[in-house]
Amino acid sequence: MLIKDRIENTAETLTSGERKLAAAILSDYPFAGLSSIQELAKHAEVSAPSISRFVTKIGLDGYQDFQRDLIAELKEGHRSPVQLHQAGRSVEEGGYLKDFIAKAASQMAMAADAITEDQFNQICTLLTDQKRCVYVLGGRISDTIAKHLSFHLRQIRKDVFHLPDNPESWPEYLLRMRAGDILYMVDFRRYQPALEALGKTANAERNVRVILMTDKWISPVAKHAHEVMPVPIDSGTLWDTYSAALSVTEAIVTHIAEDNWVQTRDRIKAWDALRLTPKEGEK
Repeated sequence: MLIKDRIENTAETLTSGERKLAAAILSDYPFAGLSSIQELAKHAEVSAPSISRFVTKIGLDGYQDFQRDLIAELKEGHRSPVQLHQAGRSVEEGGYLKDFIAKAASQMAMAADAITEDQFNQICTLLTDQKRCVYVLGGRISDTIAKHLSFHLRQIRKDVFHLPDNPESWPEYLLRMRAGDILYMVDFRRYQPALEALGKTANAERNVRVILMTDKWISPVAKHAHEVMPVPIDSGTLWDTYSAALSVTEAIVTHIAEDNWVQTRDRIKAWDALRLTPKEGEK
C-alpha cells in the first residue's frame, strides 16, 4: 500500500498535530518524507517523537521503514517497459484480448474512485472559464492524452494552446501566460524533468494555475500544481495503459461541452465552415 493511501485511511483518527504532519508530507510527496526525521519535524513544526508515533499509527515499524517504502515508490515510478515485462504472465480464460480489455475496464473504474466528483467539477469549471487561457502539454508518450484534450477543448472555447514538445519554444508561451491562466499537464512514470521545470516556472513566475494528470506514484510536477488527478496506469504488462487517462479526459471535455452546449454548437459550426476541405463539385 502506498504511504499516501495509509495516511488517507487513518485520516479520521489523526490528532491536530498529526494532521499538520500529514499535510506537510502530502504537500511535497514523496520528497518531504525522504529528509531526516529532524528536518521533517522542523518543517512540520512537530517533534521527532510525534513523527515516530505517526509512522506507527499508519502501520509501519519506524521512520526507516517509512523511508524505505517511499524510496520503493519512487523507483516504481521510474520503471521502464524492460523492467515491467513479466515473462509467462497468466491470461484469464477467454484469451488475451478479453483479458486485456477487462483489466483496462478495471482501471477505468479505479479512476472514478481516485478522482472525487467535487475535484472533477472544479477542474471542468477552471477549463471552462473564458477569462483564462488554457495551455496544454504532456510527456514524451503522455502528450497523446494532452493533445486529445486540447483538440476537443479548442472546439468548445477559444484561447486553448498546445505547447510544442521542444523546450526551446516554451519561453514564448510562458511570456503569453497571465496570472490565473491554466497550464494542464500530463506526466506519467519515467517523469520528464523538463516538465517539472516548466510547471515550476509557470506557477512561481507567471502565477499560473497548474492542473496535473499523473499516476499513483505522483509526478514531481505535483509540487507546483493546484489540482492533481492520479489515474491508474499499471496494466500488468510491459506497457502502461492510458485507457483510464483517456476516459477521464473524454469525461472532462464532454461534461464541458454539454454544460455549454449553445456555445459549443455555434463554435463547431463556425469551425466546420472554415475547414479547408474541397466544396462539393470541386477537385
